[in-house]
Amino acid sequence: MSEKVLVTGGFGLVGSQTVRRLVADGHRVVATDLGTPTQRKAARTLPDGVEAHWADLTDPGHVDRLLAATSPTAIVHLAAVIPPGIYRSPALGRRVNVDATLTLLRAAQARPHPVRFIQASSNAVYGARNPHRNAELLRADSPMNPADLYGAHKAEAEQHIRSSNLEWVILRLGGVISVDPEAMPFSVDALFFESALPTDGRIHTVDVRDVARAFAAATTADVVGETLLIAGDESHRIRQGEVGKALAAARVSSTSCPGDVRVIPTATTTGSSPTGWIPLAPNKSCDSSTTRGRTCSTRCARRRGGGATRCG
Repeated sequence: MSEKVLVTGGFGLVGSQTVRRLVADGHRVVATDLGTPTQRKAARTLPDGVEAHWADLTDPGHVDRLLAATSPTAIVHLAAVIPPGIYRSPALGRRVNVDATLTLLRAAQARPHPVRFIQASSNAVYGARNPHRNAELLRADSPMNPADLYGAHKAEAEQHIRSSNLEWVILRLGGVISVDPEAMPFSVDALFFESALPTDGRIHTVDVRDVARAFAAATTADVVGETLLIAGDESHRIRQGEVGKALAAARVSSTSCPGDVRVIPTATTTGSSPTGWIPLAPNKSCDSSTTRGRTCSTRCARRRGGGATRCG
């Protein structure tokens, strides 16, 4: 029988793509999130057979009932409060990013059968890096030194996960992007947040479909106890100064490729390289004379013997 995978934050940008990837790979999937009107509407677009469970992960009772009702063999934990919203509601951010993660870990450890826990972390755990003083590439074993609230939350959550007795895998994501501008979060707050950051800061992006492949693979791959860096190839490395233009242009044109600077990056610190797979499509502008409004796609291939662990 196929594995049953519980995906928290299952109706967001990464969650919805991860759910689709898991279904395509033959898994039984349970997607959970808050039962808001927006999330319930999003649930109607997911593939047939996906179970939707509405739960507040900050409520231990909800979490216990969720796991009892679904009995997952693996949990992909994507639910989070991210920038810039985390700075508007820092207390809520901590309850979701740290406390709810710990609650979910404890509930999973109490299950009668082993549960694999796959955590969505971020390159934000490395903190700010001056590109003129820190030219070296980051590695999975580079020291964590978070410089902002979100990075600190993710670093603390990682420590809780490593202290658990579960089979765990941590994926540190670069700046997740999509070829669909409508799928990307956009607000005046986001634009202001990006404009306040140093323009020469480095950003390493990754297509959301590649992120989904990574999470799906982590549910069964022989990577227990590993921290993996997930991002695109060298063509996905851009500068912070390009983000403001990307935020505006993404609302106008959808003729773009993964990594094209016209697509909104959602992370603002240095990203990571892929492990176990590599994107085959380079980051280059689509030829508008041939695409006719269509989007280019990133294809992925498995890399034998693992993959690179450095990032820029």
